[in-house]
Amino acid sequence: MSNTQEDKKKVKKGWLAVRVGLEEEDGGFQRFVIPISYLYHPLFKRLLEKAHEVYGYHTTGPLWLPCSVDDFLHLRWRIERESSHHSHHSNLHQHLPSSLSFHSC
Repeated sequence: MSNTQEDKKKVKKGWLAVRVGLEEEDGGFQRFVIPISYLYHPLFKRLLEKAHEVYGYHTTGPLWLPCSVDDFLHLRWRIERESSHHSHHSNLHQHLPSSLSFHSC
């Protein structure tokens, strides 16, 4: 499937399409569909700030995130892990590290 066809796939309400990858990565860019709730997570907000620095605000199609696919998968895992434990640990946001340790973000 071409990137154009892939970018035009319908995304259900409450979800957001993003493209993740770095130009120097062998696998190139990959498309992910994430819950809109990620936009409010502190770790994801840092990645959005980096995306603004790299790409600016005016892009067409999915949101482009400037980090490796592996680092994005790790970030998604951390957000999901926190979400699944949130009901048990309501103050978990206070325990997040002050900076991301992703080498590519």
